[in-house]
Amino acid sequence: MIPKKIIIVGGGTAGWMCASMLAKKWHAHAVQITLVESKKIGTIGVGEGSTPFLRQFFQSLNISEKEWMPACDATYKCGIAFPDWCGANAPKSYFHPFYSEIDSPLVNDFFNSCQQRREGYNSPCLPDDYFITAYLAQQNKAPYTPKNETLGVDYGYHFDAEKLGNFLSKYAQSLGVRHINDKVSAVKHLDNNIETISTEYHGILRGDLFIDCSGFNGLLIQKTLGETLTSYEKYLPNNRAVAIATQHDDTSQYGTYTLSKALESGWMWSIPLQSRIGNGYVYSSQYLSNEDAEQQLRKALDEYTAPALHLSWTPGRINQHWKGNCLAVGLSQGFLEPLEAPMLNLVQQTCEAYIEYSERFENNAETRSQFNHMINRFIDGTRDYLQAHYAVNSRNDSQYWIDNRNNTHQSTTLKSLINGWKSTESFDAVLARHCNELVYAKTSWYCLFSGMGHYHPHQKGELDLSNQKWQNAKNHCQNLADKFVNQSALFSPSLEYV
Repeated sequence: MIPKKIIIVGGGTAGWMCASMLAKKWHAHAVQITLVESKKIGTIGVGEGSTPFLRQFFQSLNISEKEWMPACDATYKCGIAFPDWCGANAPKSYFHPFYSEIDSPLVNDFFNSCQQRREGYNSPCLPDDYFITAYLAQQNKAPYTPKNETLGVDYGYHFDAEKLGNFLSKYAQSLGVRHINDKVSAVKHLDNNIETISTEYHGILRGDLFIDCSGFNGLLIQKTLGETLTSYEKYLPNNRAVAIATQHDDTSQYGTYTLSKALESGWMWSIPLQSRIGNGYVYSSQYLSNEDAEQQLRKALDEYTAPALHLSWTPGRINQHWKGNCLAVGLSQGFLEPLEAPMLNLVQQTCEAYIEYSERFENNAETRSQFNHMINRFIDGTRDYLQAHYAVNSRNDSQYWIDNRNNTHQSTTLKSLINGWKSTESFDAVLARHCNELVYAKTSWYCLFSGMGHYHPHQKGELDLSNQKWQNAKNHCQNLADKFVNQSALFSPSLEYV
């Protein structure tokens, strides 16, 4: 049942994404949407990366890249590079691509080469060699040809999170969303239903649905309705980050990939925007102090004067994301960590699922239970994929990496996938057994395990046919990459933005 009056508490990227989706989808239903945020509180925004799902978000709003990308300092993202996650006998780096339609002629050669390597043959199976987006990223190329064609390449984005929130704020208000800059002073509720919220200057607000976008504060879903965070600290090691922005060394070059580089006690991100580079060090307070983390990041960046922003969280999630007449969206739902940029996708998936459930079903206990089960499956499947990065690392230079590799706290699904990959069983069959628990697709799991060199030592020789297909794949991908343009050319004032 579609609610008639919606109150969103909290702005930022999550709040305004939610407001934009609801206002666009239910515009014809005369739904009244009010978003309350306090500019005094501020938002968390250190530069973001997305998955390709964000393309669908903007397409559903009928907003072109030419309109939103310049306003949000955005660049294209073809995937993620993972240097230094492994020891001496594994790949120095690997690339996690966004699998695209254009990769279909080669992807089976990659899968087959991985299978041969699992069987002990010295077959070339680094994912970098088989996917077009890896070649585009290596050459700072955008997923567009000079004729503004993508040729079936899928991609994501990098953007300034604060600017994206501001852009969507204007968009949502153009669709009639009411914006109140005020602080919530009190919340009145009865059992699991919120009745009203009180604001300092705008008085009492009533609604049929209250959406909690208040961030880690969880004002409505946690503090008011008592939903508690289930900690995932035993699965995921990191609970801290420090962020520092730097300038581009070469303003004529904009990278088209996120860097996720392993350091001594965690990993460092670098996200290239049009005007700057967002950098950060994600780590565990059990192994590293805030001060030492900042110094390590500054040393890695050779940057000693730019301000640093320190962040902390407890990895985990709540259990009921839709409770009574309250929906949690964004950090109020919980947080895992920034690796693989999954959390913005959670915002999008939660909003899209709520819209679908509201249009199809009544707001009752059974509907909410099914919804919550689906969202929890999404978060837990994401957790498994993130933890796999740490579980199969082969570094021995610090206790952080050794302890994470030896961590026995894993879901039964992740244990089965790791053991299945190291066995001689068909890995496709292993994936099929767990299809209901998986969030990341087959290609992502192959790229992770193969890219991290998670194999037994090869005992057999090379296969001529496998090597020939590998060379063909590299030639094919490079020939395709030659058709695409350098990203910096798209941002030149003398050229039309795609």
